[in-house]
Amino acid sequence: MTLPSGLVVVDKPAGPTSHGVVSRVRRLSGTRKVGHAGTLDPMATGVLVVGVGRATRLLGHLMLTVKAYDATVRLGVTTTTDDAEGEVVATAVTDGLDEEQVRSAFAAFVGEIEQVPAAVSAIKVDGQRAYARVRAGEDVRLPARAVTVHELTVHAVRGDQVELSLRCSSGTYVRAIARDAGAALGVGGHLSALRRTAVGPFGLDHARTLEQLEDRLVIVPIAEVARAVFPALDLDEQHTADVRVGRKLTLALPAPGPVALFAPDGEFLALYEQAGALARAVAVFV
Repeated sequence: MTLPSGLVVVDKPAGPTSHGVVSRVRRLSGTRKVGHAGTLDPMATGVLVVGVGRATRLLGHLMLTVKAYDATVRLGVTTTTDDAEGEVVATAVTDGLDEEQVRSAFAAFVGEIEQVPAAVSAIKVDGQRAYARVRAGEDVRLPARAVTVHELTVHAVRGDQVELSLRCSSGTYVRAIARDAGAALGVGGHLSALRRTAVGPFGLDHARTLEQLEDRLVIVPIAEVARAVFPALDLDEQHTADVRVGRKLTLALPAPGPVALFAPDGEFLALYEQAGALARAVAVFV
């Protein structure tokens, strides 16, 4: 039986790498054509979106979606990786901090911010992952980049532990927020726990554990994914024929960004975007 192209929404456990999860899905699906959108560090748990078949080509476009997390930050301890997996490089007493100070420090990270990613990250530097360069002994300094934190809520401050949730743009490093909030408070800090609760419209209610997927591999069909993530437009037969060969369309799309185009029978055809009076192909999936 040929499996449909689509997404497998995994509730990743702590321990495996994102690539390790992809390897498991490759085995379960019987195809090498599997990839993931948005790396989760080994210590992190939660939603990892994995593409199967033609949906792997959709993953780069899914990277642009908003992500949501639950996190715990430990203040007073700075590590080499800005999370609990790194070596401790500094400690500080946190007794002098009051809850209002802590809440105010984290509130400063809401909005569009300039963030320096952790050196031990999957960002490529001259074609090589930053973490590989760090492990090879290089002093890696990544440039700051703009990210957006749409919402950040501190739920509890218990001694040196801060429990929070946030919604943010793709590319935001929660451990960098932990590091920078700790620095702003003068005591340092690192991320001690992270659970991703959503990637775009796909939340934990859509996700299945690896054990559940071993019993039944659930794939969200590519057409359902496209309708959930992008504005959608259903075409007539003539426009459908044009899209199948990637022609530009004399058509006003309903939104400026990528729009998912569908055949009259509901088949997902392509992502198109407006280019003046015409609509042009971003990616064709048929």
